[in-house]
Amino acid sequence: MRRSATRLADGREILWFDEPGSPPRDPAALVDRRDLPRVTPASQLRLDPLAGEWIAIAAHRQDRTYQPPDDECPLCPSRDGRLTEVPSPEYQVVAFENRFPAFGSAPGAPVAEPPGDTPVAESGRCEVVCFTDDHDTPFARLSARRVRLVLEAWADRTAELGARPGVRYVFPFENRGAEIGVTLSHPHGQIYAYPYLPPFPQRMLTQVAAHREATGENLFDVRLAAERAGERVVVAGEHWTAFVPEAARWPVEVHLYPHRPTPDLPALDESQRAEFGHVYLDVLRRLDALHDDELPYVAAWNQAPVRAADGRGDARLHLRLHSIRRAPGKIKYLAGSESGAGAFISDVLPEAVAERLRGL
Repeated sequence: MRRSATRLADGREILWFDEPGSPPRDPAALVDRRDLPRVTPASQLRLDPLAGEWIAIAAHRQDRTYQPPDDECPLCPSRDGRLTEVPSPEYQVVAFENRFPAFGSAPGAPVAEPPGDTPVAESGRCEVVCFTDDHDTPFARLSARRVRLVLEAWADRTAELGARPGVRYVFPFENRGAEIGVTLSHPHGQIYAYPYLPPFPQRMLTQVAAHREATGENLFDVRLAAERAGERVVVAGEHWTAFVPEAARWPVEVHLYPHRPTPDLPALDESQRAEFGHVYLDVLRRLDALHDDELPYVAAWNQAPVRAADGRGDARLHLRLHSIRRAPGKIKYLAGSESGAGAFISDVLPEAVAERLRGL
């Protein structure tokens, strides 16, 4: 992988990731010629004392770009006289600081380790990752070679963001589809470097720690072994297995685990990296065939937290993908039980979903 870096007109960092053998990028051709005001994040972190959860207050995000027409897409390359977030006429994969971040410091500002254990919004960082410069090619139609490059970019950003003072958890994810709430249709994802441990991974790691104390075993490893031996496997490779979990919350939910216990994306070995794209693309294409339409989904990497004290040693890298579409033209809404009580009620049998996906 070849990496090039510069800064946008408002000071935000941007990085180009190119496949091995690609020619070096000319720095003079990567200059952002827009006249942009400086980004001044005004986020706050506030603790909900009853739930014990941190809430990010980011009122400045109300003004972010919302579903522009295709010919005004800010994530397409800059060409034909139109300047965008990516100041080059083409690209393979790029990552840059979000112009409307949920949290983070002013671009280029030094970030110090926050005093004590209380997180501060300035310690975090939010980045955008564009998977291709082709506006109309979703992730499911990328080549395995391009997916490998995206994986390398995720691993690069995980390592670099995890080394920032105050960051405790790095979370790459992709939101796809208007039903999910995507505001830009260009194929892209995001990476949040949280200054605190988010609630869901925190709950998982609490369960894993309790299981370790009771049995001496790693709960992630136990569950993977059980799913690989069961009837909910969708795709199995030599190094990865994709399955519908036994207690799926969502109408469509698939988890993708590496077989070798691996804490995070940077720790993936060559064999795992080489096979990932083939298995993941197989899964995505089955999902799009489920209702003969591009499935709206959230695909999120769960990986080890940065700090050993947060349970890093027992964490296992895995990708969780879910969709809110329960049938053609029908959406699973998070209504009273789910959003009010936090108690999910599923309308479909996980074994039936796995069987359908295997048959596609």
